[in-house]
Amino acid sequence: MNDDLKTNVTNMNVWLRLVFMLLFSAIYFVTRMVLVAVIVLQFLWLLFTADKNKALLSFGAQLATFIYQIYHYLTFNTEQRPFPFSEWPADTALIESEQLDDEDSTAVETESVKTAAMETGAVDAASENSVELTDKDKS
Repeated sequence: MNDDLKTNVTNMNVWLRLVFMLLFSAIYFVTRMVLVAVIVLQFLWLLFTADKNKALLSFGAQLATFIYQIYHYLTFNTEQRPFPFSEWPADTALIESEQLDDEDSTAVETESVKTAAMETGAVDAASENSVELTDKDKS
């Protein structure tokens, strides 16, 4: 057992990881301040323009992903070091996920409208099955 301990303690990869963990811990604290600034700026932008700033949305998504990558590395869930040792995270995955959520909610809304219409008798069996009736078929 002492040989295993000695091997582990003298393993330079373990000590190098500690250095990177300390570095990314410091970067994490800086990114928290930047994140608060993005949140405040986005709120002020929304307050004064009644619309979200697209650039801040994109940067906020990238920063959130970067912070996630730091957490992932610090908790030993990955050996992949975050930026600057890998590429800066893109916001496209988050944007695509948001679009899928919007599509899912639209599908749910459409289905609930169909259900409500069927319950009130406003929809006949043909339209329930998305079959269009022509004027000839209706008579």
